[in-house]
Amino acid sequence: MTDSSDHPDSCGGPSFASPPSSLTEPPGPTEWFSPANGVGPWQGPLPSDSRYDPELLREGDRRNVVDAYRYWTREAIVADIDRRRHRLHIAIENFGHDANIGSVVRTANAFAVDTVHIVGRRRWNRRGAMVTDRYQRLLHHETAADLLGFAAEQGLTVVAVDNVAGAVRLEQTALPLDCLLVFGSEGLGISDEARAGAGLTVSIAQFGSTRSINVGVAAGIVMHAWISRHGHLDQAW
Repeated sequence: MTDSSDHPDSCGGPSFASPPSSLTEPPGPTEWFSPANGVGPWQGPLPSDSRYDPELLREGDRRNVVDAYRYWTREAIVADIDRRRHRLHIAIENFGHDANIGSVVRTANAFAVDTVHIVGRRRWNRRGAMVTDRYQRLLHHETAADLLGFAAEQGLTVVAVDNVAGAVRLEQTALPLDCLLVFGSEGLGISDEARAGAGLTVSIAQFGSTRSINVGVAAGIVMHAWISRHGHLDQAW
């Protein structure tokens, strides 16, 4: 049966069916109100496939999932994504309860990243993930040393993403196939230990006045650079 926490409503937001009833109630993300994100009860004979959730078939599916996964159980969706995950890992250091981690997880889910690694604090702000953390592999590491040890065991090349001296241009660099991209917390950047353990450091070309861009945006840019080179594009929706 469907876990109630699969639905954004369980995160404290308003229902899908209608906008907030009071102007004093803060609006939620636009996905919660978009008709494109929901379908009503199943029409016609019910499917016998075990991937389908009887409750969703009966009540409708209001989750933010692609059409191919409509009415499927969460477990069936995860199993299907697991068959197609890319050989890309993402790590973000969580030393300041960074609100951007949710955004990174959401993007990682969109690109079917193998695993997102949270380094430092175990608890993180899941709001920005928009429930995609329930479909994404997550692994916690107490320290950067633990993360680097995992990468060595798995044969992953650690790539730090930071605009520091000695970094090479992402736009002119071929990211390795078996790759662990490491991002630092907002403001502090990547820790010295993680940077020292990286086999490669890349930076994103910038042309304006700001010295850095939001880590959630940076993660999306670099993940897409990897996908452009190594992604299973024939399996994209």
